[in-house]
Amino acid sequence: MEEIASIYCIGRNYANHAKELGNEVPTEPLLFGKPKSAAVLADGRTLLYPSDKGAIHYEAEIVLKIAKDMEDGDTLDDVVTEMAIGVDLTLRDLQSKLKQKGHPWLRAKGFRNSAILTPFFPFPGEQESKSLNFSLERNGEVVQLGNTENMLFSFNEIVQECHLAFGLKKGDLLFTGTPEGVGAIADGDQFNLACQGETKGNFFVRMESKE
Repeated sequence: MEEIASIYCIGRNYANHAKELGNEVPTEPLLFGKPKSAAVLADGRTLLYPSDKGAIHYEAEIVLKIAKDMEDGDTLDDVVTEMAIGVDLTLRDLQSKLKQKGHPWLRAKGFRNSAILTPFFPFPGEQESKSLNFSLERNGEVVQLGNTENMLFSFNEIVQECHLAFGLKKGDLLFTGTPEGVGAIADGDQFNLACQGETKGNFFVRMESKE
């Protein structure tokens, strides 16, 4: 995997996903991050996860890669040339507890192997990317099916917002939000990730306890 700078994520960018979790639909992008050490490639490998931390939810989304240090005035097509399909994993029970206490989500979002990525492939450009289908298949069944036309905030809005907030650099990754259909992973699961009906990556799940 190529060198990753920072990982930024957009929460609740699909209204139906926000509603399925009982969350308010945001009026501005909800931003959070993951450490780059959380990234792992969906290249057919088996990924290990704790069995004693409560439910771990999968959230499939399109991931944009920043190709150069962004400057004020740059457009989406100036800075994004590649994309991937990713899975943002969440320790959901822990996240709920942290939210209740008003604490940051990092422990629930930044654990090992929680930012899964297919190999990157060409970004089709801003206009063509406004209606992209992507999907997550679990054990042969499609559990998430999204289309970018249903995003609350477009790719361009996301890139501009992250640049304004953080200053985007070459190698930064942007997880752009997940559609409805999230659920918990289980030991032995096989996941396939696709874009426009073409499989882009896959991985297996193994749950284990450290006891």
